[in-house]
Amino acid sequence: MKKIVVAMDLGGTNMRFAAVLRDGRIVASHRRSTPRTDTASVVSSIISGFSKVLDLSKTRTPLAVAAAVPTTSSTLSGVLSKLPNLPALDDFGLGDVLRGEFLAPVLVVNDATSATIGENWLGASTGAKNVIGFTLGTGVGGGLIIDGRPHTGANGSAGELGHICVEPSGPPCGCGSNGCLEQYVSGTAIVRMAKDAGLKVTTSKDVFELARAGNEHAIEVFGIAGRAFGVVLSGLVNTLNPDKIVIGGGVSKAWQFLRPSVLSEVKARAFEIPASHVTIVRAKLGDRAGVLGAARIAYLNSAGMES
Repeated sequence: MKKIVVAMDLGGTNMRFAAVLRDGRIVASHRRSTPRTDTASVVSSIISGFSKVLDLSKTRTPLAVAAAVPTTSSTLSGVLSKLPNLPALDDFGLGDVLRGEFLAPVLVVNDATSATIGENWLGASTGAKNVIGFTLGTGVGGGLIIDGRPHTGANGSAGELGHICVEPSGPPCGCGSNGCLEQYVSGTAIVRMAKDAGLKVTTSKDVFELARAGNEHAIEVFGIAGRAFGVVLSGLVNTLNPDKIVIGGGVSKAWQFLRPSVLSEVKARAFEIPASHVTIVRAKLGDRAGVLGAARIAYLNSAGMES
């Protein structure tokens, strides 16, 4: 049996698991809801998910265990910190728990960075050397690839693009600040703004369906979100001069309603040369991006080991 990396993409709503071969083929996968209660419930679900995908792939000992996690702090130690959408895992030593459970090397990385790497490996930005990735889901995550290499900063926390401030006096954010991009273009924000506009909705998908049906209030909600997103993208285009910006996550399914105001803001605010160079595209890998990116990093870290 070939050596396999088992990977997890931990989201605020769902957690996804996969057994991944070195060439990117997924030989087993599993998905479950993320508990939003106590630490023990979340950790138990994570361990059960990894165990399930190991059983499905008929693997006893993985080459490595890779966890893509929505943390805003360094994950080099495997200790999680500042998880606005999963506070039950704040200051939790996930790396040590997984090492003890599966007796394999463990890698803990930021989820949006993993998704960006996954898309660069097998998806929408393959071949591009300078990439900005966004995941628009329960929250907003970001990842950076500069000169062909993931950029994680001095202590592993670079790429928190969802917490760039759009409006200093804007809505309070789970990170402790106000007016972050996450408060305008995440699924949670879309629902909040829709309710403020008088719409009876439960999920961002509900808002999307209303927009598709021609509801003006729903369309305007996406217009507001797109303008905030475009403001942030303009600054990033000027600062980093990327080849591609890849937009993923569940909210990206509403790209047709976000796109006009996003592109309008980028055209109005970004410098002409970098704006004309960059291509803004939808992600291609769907919910596979995070697990594939995490597995890719694990394989790169284990270079030289038997595949």
